[in-house]
Formats: sequence, structure tokens, C-alpha cells
Amino acid sequence: MYKTANDYYKEKYGCKVYKLSLDGGFTCPNRDGTVGRGGCIFCSALGGGEFAESGTNIAEQLERAKKRVEAKIKNGKYIAYFQSFTNTYAPVKRLKEIFFEAIKPDYIVGINIGTRPDCLPNDVIELLKELNAIKPVTIELGLQTSNDAVAVYINRGYKTKIYEDAVYRLKNAGIEVITHIIIGLPNDDPIKTTEFIVNYGTDGVKFHLLHILKNTRLAEEYKKGRVEILTIEQYAEILKNCIAVLPSDIVVHRITGDGAKKDLIAPLWSADKKKTLNYLNNYLRM
Repeated sequence: MYKTANDYYKEKYGCKVYKLSLDGGFTCPNRDGTVGRGGCIFCSALGGGEFAESGTNIAEQLERAKKRVEAKIKNGKYIAYFQSFTNTYAPVKRLKEIFFEAIKPDYIVGINIGTRPDCLPNDVIELLKELNAIKPVTIELGLQTSNDAVAVYINRGYKTKIYEDAVYRLKNAGIEVITHIIIGLPNDDPIKTTEFIVNYGTDGVKFHLLHILKNTRLAEEYKKGRVEILTIEQYAEILKNCIAVLPSDIVVHRITGDGAKKDLIAPLWSADKKKTLNYLNNYLRM
């Protein structure tokens, strides 16, 4: 078996840890024209932050998010999780205000920041290093694939060598890295991507199922018959092969991803999250 996020956090903090998803009010260079327009073809209008809080006050978002889940996590701790869009895509002054506000409460033991590897200039790395000296910082990078041709197809907006450089600088600064991989992209090999991120020193990985959401460019591709969706059996087999190449110290933070049910076009089997996770966990134990 593999090391789960639950096991990892219990080892690190000595208790159950839950992520509080926040919205820092960021956008993305792949949407505002700096790198591209429209974002990655699979990305929703909310930039992957369907389950995040909203508002301009981080302290209020934390309290609302905590109240939603505190019944599930008695005597536990929390991680502030900036999930929507690109969460280092702003001037350092603004980032410092937002992130320091997020780590202020005693119940927050760390901060996870989702971003793009092309949005980590050296002054941002220095800020992350400063934060990390106070409470642990983890950067989540949306690589999705190490295949640059596939990256062009999904409109990722940067070459894989940018990821390599970002991970190198983050690791030199003592920052933990989690890499996101999508299983099911056309003409892609997620096993090779998994091997690639291992070689470049990722600390953790999140595996996501390619799913089709309404009002995305991927939905248009799907309607034109250019994208095939995996069955749960196919996904489970590929996932198991990906996990098989991971060293025992790399943490698997997610074994599938799910979008909002109201926006899901396919695969419909992924809408039942509990059933899906049970199937995948049972398959991985075989």
C-alpha cells in the first residue's frame, strides 16, 4: 500500500488534520491574457475552487469553513488551503497580507497553496520561505502531464521545464511540494508523468480523474468525440500502476478528483464519491 495523507498528517501533527478551502481572490495568467485566455480546457469557471469559501476577509472564511467541518474533527487541527485559481499570482505585498492572515489562528497548523510553476518568482519563494519558518508551507503544482504535446492540447500554458525549475527552487528553500496529475488525458501516459515527478523530487502527489464539466472547452471536445472517458475499472488499473512506481516516502494526497455534481457531464460513475473511493481503495489492496 501507499502512504496516505491521513497517515502522513497524523505522523506530522499527532492528530487528525482537515483542510479549510479558501478563496484569496486570485485569477490566473492563463485567463487574463498574460499567458493565455480561457484557462486549461478542463478548468471550470471557478478555477477548481468549487468547494472553497468566498469573500474578501480571510479570517471570516476560515471561521465559516471551520464551522462546516468541526463536528467531523473533534480535537483536530486545520490547514489553510488556497485552492481557487493561481494563488501566487499577485504582488508579494498582497500575498504576504493574505497568507499571514491565514496562518494567524492557533488552530491552523500549516498552509497549502495551489499555484502554477510559472508563477513562482524568486521574491515569492522568499516569502514562502519566511512563512515556512513560522508554520509549514506546502505548494501544490498543477503539472497534470509531463508530455509537452499533451500540455499544449490542454492549453496548460507553460513547458515542463518550468515545472522542473520551480521544484528545484522550492526544494532548495525547504518548501514541500505536491504535484497534481490527471489520469485520462488523450494520448497521455500518466505512469511516465508519475516517474517524472518522482525523479524531480516531489514530496506528494494528487491523482485526478479526467472528468468533463459543463461550460468548459473540454466539454466541447467531448461532444465532438475527441475525448474518451475511462471506466472505473480502467481508471483503477492505471492508478494502481502509477502508485506502484512511487517510493514509500511519497505521500498520495488524493486518488481521484471530482467536480460539482450539477456541472458533471461524464463520467457519471464519479458522481458517487463514496462508492468510487470504496471501489478504488479495494482495488488498490488487491
